[in-house]
Amino acid sequence: MANGHVMVLPMPCQGHVTPLMELSHRLVDHGFEVTFVNTEVDHALVLAALPEGDAAAEALRGIHLEYIPDGLADDEDRKDLNKLIDAYSRHMPGYMEALVREIEAAGRPKVKWLVGDVNMGWSFVVAKKLGIRVASFWPASAACLAIMLKIPKLIEDGVLNDKGWPEREETLQLAPGMPPLHTSLLSWNNAGAPEGQHIIFDLVCRNNKLNDLAEIVVCNSFQEAEAGAFKLFPNILPIGPLFADSKFQKPVGNFLREDERCLKWLDARPDGSVVYVAFGSMAIFDPRQFQELAEGLELTGRPFLWVVRPDFTAGLSKEWLDDFRQRVAGAGMIVSWCSQQQVLAHRAVACFVSHCGWNSTLEASRNGVPVLCWPYFCDQFLDRSYITDVWRTGLAVSPGEDRVVAKEEVRSKVEKLISDAGFRKRAGWLKDAASECVGDGGSSYNNFTRFVDLLRL
Repeated sequence: MANGHVMVLPMPCQGHVTPLMELSHRLVDHGFEVTFVNTEVDHALVLAALPEGDAAAEALRGIHLEYIPDGLADDEDRKDLNKLIDAYSRHMPGYMEALVREIEAAGRPKVKWLVGDVNMGWSFVVAKKLGIRVASFWPASAACLAIMLKIPKLIEDGVLNDKGWPEREETLQLAPGMPPLHTSLLSWNNAGAPEGQHIIFDLVCRNNKLNDLAEIVVCNSFQEAEAGAFKLFPNILPIGPLFADSKFQKPVGNFLREDERCLKWLDARPDGSVVYVAFGSMAIFDPRQFQELAEGLELTGRPFLWVVRPDFTAGLSKEWLDDFRQRVAGAGMIVSWCSQQQVLAHRAVACFVSHCGWNSTLEASRNGVPVLCWPYFCDQFLDRSYITDVWRTGLAVSPGEDRVVAKEEVRSKVEKLISDAGFRKRAGWLKDAASECVGDGGSSYNNFTRFVDLLRL
């Protein structure tokens, strides 16, 4: 008999769906029935990316995929976070309540717990209204949440005004061991067009208060990675790094189908030779920056695996791209999506050129891979600071005065990262620390056990 019925709700972005899907698989392993709720658009993407036939159904055993509308029209841009957050905050509460009632009317077990993304704090109110207990899940770094929770203090100290904008230019470090961050790089001020910033800042402040409705707060991190943040907020429990299964068989809610050819391609490459390049699900490059990166990879003279989403760049010359592909044929492989955890675990990968999303940052840490940091928006600047300043497992690119990272910068930083054995050594230490945390008796293992025991009540 199942331990209980848990509803899981991520913010509708790939970087939030993935860790909560990984957590859902773990809950199924512990005997829970899980209903995973995406937006209607994301649900369709997840279904389209699943393996065909019975394999997907078997891999999802115990997880029921459901969906509700996000309030946006079909043709509206869901990469515009201001617009997305404004719409879902207003429209999704009613749809969620209706879904819960439909599930129970259909004869399925009553939803006992909501495991909700902190960014979907409105759902905590709906859950309480329906008699559902709430567990809060934070998908980014604990340091990021810590800075958000410190907003009232930062306003009181005159660092921020009441609109969330910095009153002075300075570097923040909330506690020893935490990543330093310049006030110009705070996540809520770097998530989209400035005129929509108030939507995200209001959401953060609102969610800080709604988080008090949760009986427990867990996050996808581990003690040794963020000791300073967990000392500052000991009630935030790290249960990571999360991963669905060691054999990479269980789907993690990808929005694009994985190109499995790249794994065979990696098999044919020498150990520690390949530069892996991926910028997550949201970053967009203009044609000039795309070309500089491409030519920089070519200049390294090293094999590279590069994830280029269909919407990664617009307006690129087809003739130029065809010529580039011909020049690097054999040495470089370009795919639209891949199983990143499998790639980073592969013996052939030497380093990771990354946007520094938290999932990517943790996956690199768990596999001991040095990182060349190229943050795009939101909390990625904070993650870069962890990598370059705290853990010292990577370097950061430096754009020129025109804000473009030149091809020679790409070449030189990749070479420096690979040739300096210190980066690999420190990354190896972080890998061992992560492994110890999730192993029997480790801090994440114990926190997860505490979490599961609470959900059984």
